[in-house]
Amino acid sequence: MYIDSDTKLYCLIGNPITKSLSPMIHNLIFQLNSINARYLAFDVKNISKLEMAINGIRELGIQGFNVTIPYKIEVMKYLDEIDEKAKMLGAVNTVVNLNGTLKGFNTDGDGFIKSLRDIGVNLKNKRIVLVGAGGAAYSIAASLAYEGIKELIILNRTLEKANKLKMLIENYFPSLNVICYEMGEERNMPKHIDILINATPMGMYPNINDMPISPKLFSNDTLFYDIIYKPSKTKLLLDAEKLGFKTLNGLDMLVNQAIYAQKIWTNKLLRENIDWSYIKRKIVDEVILKP
Repeated sequence: MYIDSDTKLYCLIGNPITKSLSPMIHNLIFQLNSINARYLAFDVKNISKLEMAINGIRELGIQGFNVTIPYKIEVMKYLDEIDEKAKMLGAVNTVVNLNGTLKGFNTDGDGFIKSLRDIGVNLKNKRIVLVGAGGAAYSIAASLAYEGIKELIILNRTLEKANKLKMLIENYFPSLNVICYEMGEERNMPKHIDILINATPMGMYPNINDMPISPKLFSNDTLFYDIIYKPSKTKLLLDAEKLGFKTLNGLDMLVNQAIYAQKIWTNKLLRENIDWSYIKRKIVDEVILKP
């Protein structure tokens, strides 16, 4: 790994970050594009230290950074500019440092939609269940609305947070039917669903036995999409597969959103002939398959 005085630094902030694949993905992208840059991960353990961390990034000249849970919403307070789409989503996962001016973007939704397009899914007029109402759920919900879905059902632990997301979506997409349920009311939900998306940490390593909802509640050819990528198959996906449902994990979304972030940071298109499946295979072999 060659590093000199011209090497640019990018990073991830969040808590926890110990299981993040972002350093592997971004450093591979830098390598494959011959970009003189490196990517590190920083654990901001307390929300009270977030502003200090952001100011440090600004003053040290770190060129850009990603934001993961639990700071995707809170970070917006400390940025100078926010992209219109990210502003609408109410969450930021990518920030570029433009000579001391920090501008926030959200690439989660774009990465999510691309992962579905890549397997031939057309979202128009679909009925979707979205489990969760945090930062990732905001970007996914808005991106689904952009694609012209017919109905969005939000299931969350607290109805208050679900209704907050519902109000945001309806404000921008008044024709979309949005329904909210509190966890525990799953049996009252419609059974015929096109896609169910888990946007919560339930089932993430090491809590691999957690499951946000039972696939047995659904009776049609539902696609189960869990944005978790470690384990590669959560209990939700394993149980869904046993019942014959199609499943998808969050690895493609993760790699896709990283590519979009890189385009924001480097202000140029990345090499189109890169075999992105190589990055995915490397992640699976070196990280996900390890205990």
